[in-house]
Amino acid sequence: MPIENTKFLPEGRIMHRAENRAYISSLSGLERAMRTGAVCEAPAVMCDSRDFSLRVDLGCAVGIIERREAALAGAGEEIREVAVVTRVGRPVCFCVRDIDTTTSPPTAYLSRRDAQRKCVRYYLSGVVPGDIIPATVTHIERFGAFLDIGCGIVSLLPVDAISVSRISHPSERLSVSSRIYVVVSGIDAKNGRINVSQRELLGTWEENAARFEVGQTVSGIVRSIEDYGIFVELAPNLTGLSDPRSGVGVGETAAVYIKSITPSRMKIKLALVGAYRGELLRDLCPPVYFIDPERTGHIDRWRYSPADCQRVIESVFSNK
Repeated sequence: MPIENTKFLPEGRIMHRAENRAYISSLSGLERAMRTGAVCEAPAVMCDSRDFSLRVDLGCAVGIIERREAALAGAGEEIREVAVVTRVGRPVCFCVRDIDTTTSPPTAYLSRRDAQRKCVRYYLSGVVPGDIIPATVTHIERFGAFLDIGCGIVSLLPVDAISVSRISHPSERLSVSSRIYVVVSGIDAKNGRINVSQRELLGTWEENAARFEVGQTVSGIVRSIEDYGIFVELAPNLTGLSDPRSGVGVGETAAVYIKSITPSRMKIKLALVGAYRGELLRDLCPPVYFIDPERTGHIDRWRYSPADCQRVIESVFSNK
């Protein structure tokens, strides 16, 4: 069974909740958070150039996260300056360690590291392959998207795990601050990493193909061009093949006529009507999930290919 997580969400998800506002809006609230060990959130507004401590906007007090408390790190590892500086202007999670009421206003000493420790101990240490968890995109590279999977804990979503349809760069599907769901694909206990994937949530071949009919003219994106034809993405997990044509480029928006749909071969035959350089509106929208993460928190197996198809594409999730 998946673990219900309401406390250890990606940073920015609890800042405006009533419980969090009650903790950070008064001195008595901060004292209560300190007594109970609650995980709170508030925006980091400044990084001190001398000691690289973070200043956190608490309103009722000056919040300070010292450099060593800014992130969870291995034994003997020093928190990198860039890891602290890049938190400025963003919500940060923390636990309240101490409050000095002799200053005016009071000074609250906070620890993001303590919040991350709690996240690992009470949440992430219990997730297993197949669990569906929320995440927020924090950084994008060509090889994948870095995600916050809870209290700033980082996981990498590889580019080939974003969708079945191949893309050349994660920015074709995601953007920084995108709120998404992912499925835990594996646990790397040795390195303390949680591996994740998104493509299993974006529908099987049949589920995606059911949205189209022979005879329709629809829009898509040219994803690759081969000698034998042009691959056009109709949906993140569905691609069709058109006959070759000169003057068409990868990344262009294409209008295609659907000639045939063959589930047993996972084939959609297309005729290219036209192509132009432009963006599809759906690329700017959140991903469409065929598995409802609010109702389904875990899957054991996902088969993309139809049952009567000889080519099998599937994901099997195991603790082993």
